[in-house]
Amino acid sequence: MAEKDYALYGTKILNLKTGEIGLLINTWKNKFADAEIDYATCVDKLGKRYNIKLDEILPLEEADDFEK
Repeated sequence: MAEKDYALYGTKILNLKTGEIGLLINTWKNKFADAEIDYATCVDKLGKRYNIKLDEILPLEEADDFEK
């Protein structure tokens, strides 16, 4: 089982795939046969939990700089 890191718990994030705002619950590494990819478990505004690659989300504070 993957070890989960809760250090960023509650961080507001921008999902770059959907453009929606959510909350980060934890981060973890997903190990595949040939790679190890960082993932995050997040919650959307309706309370639905989802997993996403860490590269596909941004902290909301950095999202303003990203859009400019």
